Amino acid sequence: MSALRRSRALGASIVALGLVAAACGDDEPADTEAVAASTSTDAPADEPVATDAPAVTEAPGDESADEPSEEPSDEPGAAAGGTVVIDHYSGSDEVPVDPETIVVMDLGMLVTLDALGIEADGFGSLGTPVPEQYQALVDAPEPVGTAFEPDYEAINALEPDLIIVATRSSATYPEMSEIAPTVDLTFDESLDPIAAFEQRHEQLGQIFGIEDEVAAELEALDAEIEALAARTGDAGSALIVLTSGAEVSAYGAGSRFGMVHDVFGYAAADETLQTEETHGEVVSFEYLLDVNPDVMFVVDRSAAIGEEAEGAETILDNELVNQTNAWQNERVVYVDAFSWYLAGNSIPGLRGVMADIEASLP
Repeated sequence: MSALRRSRALGASIVALGLVAAACGDDEPADTEAVAASTSTDAPADEPVATDAPAVTEAPGDESADEPSEEPSDEPGAAAGGTVVIDHYSGSDEVPVDPETIVVMDLGMLVTLDALGIEADGFGSLGTPVPEQYQALVDAPEPVGTAFEPDYEAINALEPDLIIVATRSSATYPEMSEIAPTVDLTFDESLDPIAAFEQRHEQLGQIFGIEDEVAAELEALDAEIEALAARTGDAGSALIVLTSGAEVSAYGAGSRFGMVHDVFGYAAADETLQTEETHGEVVSFEYLLDVNPDVMFVVDRSAAIGEEAEGAETILDNELVNQTNAWQNERVVYVDAFSWYLAGNSIPGLRGVMADIEASLP
């Protein structure tokens, strides 16, 4: 059984990667990074339904047969490729296939569209720094405010054919849908992380007419995930830790960063951690020594959002943490915070997480 299919069997209790949360009014996703308030109580259907425009039949001898039946529409939302119905986090919308003018209000979605060869015309940023390799990407589209505070006037001026919101911008869906066809690609919390990841990317494939390309990407990721998961069974126990200033929080299976256990197969150093806590459980250095993980994955939140604060490496370099198996065996992994904390709902973000899992293995 493939990793993607096996992952689905974990059930609805697993929350999407912390990286994948509904907007909650601060810089946190409601995560899979993962996750929270929705404007809809209904889980989206697994499969969107395509709709085709009705065929036009000309009568024999009709002199207008060579003429188009009507002029192409200049209205926002018009597209030559027809439409598709997408069931998403905040509802169900009929959107144009292969839209020309696109506004993206989520960093992870911008990054994943770029990986699939799709350019955005407008982008609502998080106002956080990004790695140098993504700077040109976030600077290229027309700025349209932030994920939390969109510039609706600027968005209207672009006359978009499609608006994409997700995670931190999820709450803006009602206003966005008044401007143009809008989809909320926040991950479905009723699915396990990989199934939710797969669902949203398959929907992007439908919207942009690149189903085959997306399928190839997902197949490659599946093979890589399966290969990594086969190596973690004998790699010891793991704990995910997030530092924010001097505060330290821990995450376990089923949590925002739970893919470490739920998808990649690492044993949990502490099986009692709450899965519902978006911000993790605040813990002490004594706790870290008591749990004594063989591997410690460390997310530096302050570094991820550009906050002036003491770094994770400095915070954890103390007498108690130094005694843990992870520290003693040099298996403390300071992860790619951009991938884990900001863009985990993207193809490059998932690959960044996978690179850190690889680095953790003995």
